[in-house]
Amino acid sequence: MPIARTRSRPRTARLLFGAALAAVLAFSTGGTATAAVESAGLAPARTDVFIKDIASDAGYEPHGSIYSSFFNSPDIKICPTAVECAASTNPVVGSTSYIFVKLRNNGPYGSGTSTGQLKVYYTTSGGGANWPAHWTPIGSTPSIPVTAGVTTTSIAWPNVPSIGHFCLLVRWESPTDPMLFEGTATSVNTQYNNNIAWKNANTVPAATPGPISVRPYALANALDVPARFDLAFRPLAEPVPGVKIVADLGPELFDRWRQAGGQGENIRVIDRSAVEILDPNKAQIRGILINPDERPVLKLSFSTSQVLQRPQTLQVVQVGPLQKEGERYDVGGVDYTFDPTKR
Repeated sequence: MPIARTRSRPRTARLLFGAALAAVLAFSTGGTATAAVESAGLAPARTDVFIKDIASDAGYEPHGSIYSSFFNSPDIKICPTAVECAASTNPVVGSTSYIFVKLRNNGPYGSGTSTGQLKVYYTTSGGGANWPAHWTPIGSTPSIPVTAGVTTTSIAWPNVPSIGHFCLLVRWESPTDPMLFEGTATSVNTQYNNNIAWKNANTVPAATPGPISVRPYALANALDVPARFDLAFRPLAEPVPGVKIVADLGPELFDRWRQAGGQGENIRVIDRSAVEILDPNKAQIRGILINPDERPVLKLSFSTSQVLQRPQTLQVVQVGPLQKEGERYDVGGVDYTFDPTKR
């Protein structure tokens, strides 16, 4: 995973990605000529705007554990109108949606008014995504100042494309608040840069008897060699009752998975390319081979058989290597919220 070194920062948070990513981080934080110029007072003062990856995020890099939901930022909302909505919604194909982002100017690595641009990108909803190959620009703000406190800004998303279900990536770009480093893996970039945030969330109708909702789920490999990844199903908090899920891998991915042994946990094959998830709160499809330059998309079918008393969330997470085959990290995922008020 190529890393572009861009700046030096104090490290106050523990590194929780293990020795491999600690080595990457060490590479990016050595003394540089840039740091020497800054210490001599010849460069603009460092500012630090950040966007939360998780609710408890205070701007430290990395923000926390690899097992926290770094792919569903609470500071990003998709709304159907230019007025900020109470909760993020699914964008409607062909319509104009509005993406609201909270920019927090109290990060731990700088101070003062920061001037820059907010840029927003989308990709097919799913697990891993490679930067920048898999991301399509939506738009950006003009150069704007962000003073102390929280500044909320928005970007219009006209004519939402027909795939219908998306992951969003937002980036605050400022000459006085550059990225720590950037590589191919969006997951690493998100957790190690507090001015990058990811929004991978979807609402699924859960009125009973529930309809079958089909969602695309894209996979990716940030390495330069083929590698095997798992698809893991986890509740965000308590188990979600009565959820039924079928994963249709498609003929090619299914054949690769079967040739590798067809391994998994709490699953069973039900069709020529489909796998039923027997326990959506604890299941895995293991060892799906993904090539470096492809973005295969499988289909997840959801339905509910029990009445939910309130919205509940299930995560579907891609798990696999970030630097070499055999590693197991969360490389991205989607939070699916089952809402009993929707049909």
